[in-house]
Amino acid sequence: MELFRNKTGLCIIDIQEHLAAAMPEKVLKGTLRNCLNLIEAARVLELPVVVTEQYPKGLGRTLPVIAEAVLRLPREQIFFFEKIVFGCKGLGPFDGWLKKSKRTQWIVAGMETHICVFQTARALVGEGYDVHVPRDAVISRAMANWEVGLRLMEQCQVVVSATEVAVFDLLKQAGTEEFKLLSHIVK
Repeated sequence: MELFRNKTGLCIIDIQEHLAAAMPEKVLKGTLRNCLNLIEAARVLELPVVVTEQYPKGLGRTLPVIAEAVLRLPREQIFFFEKIVFGCKGLGPFDGWLKKSKRTQWIVAGMETHICVFQTARALVGEGYDVHVPRDAVISRAMANWEVGLRLMEQCQVVVSATEVAVFDLLKQAGTEEFKLLSHIVK
């Protein structure tokens, strides 16, 4: 499914302090870099961004590097959301914000691939949204769980791709001001 900037939003799932500390360090660095690239693309292309936190009292707040990047976006473009369930869809504030955004396509990134990312992506597809999950912008504590999560999402009709795929699908062409601002993502 092709992504269109006027139809697409970004959902960053549970990139939190205590959860991040349990992730493989080398993989975490790449995942964070790609999430930051997606947030930058959202800034340049004016995509709405929702950031979730799973039980922040126990798992901590969103990592500062992610929170600071999101908070550089215009206030009306972002929504922070706390939850205690794994998936986001079906919760009043989340659903209300999705409807208000009028977006029908969502790029979903974050942690953990096989739990909160999977359950959110599956539910969004079930509600008729087009969902893209960049495999390099999601992470699990164990590689086997990451792989299972991605396979389960593909079985649910989630498009599993990569950060660059999503960004360039949204850009559509080189030579634009947006391309110039985002071309560093590939370097």
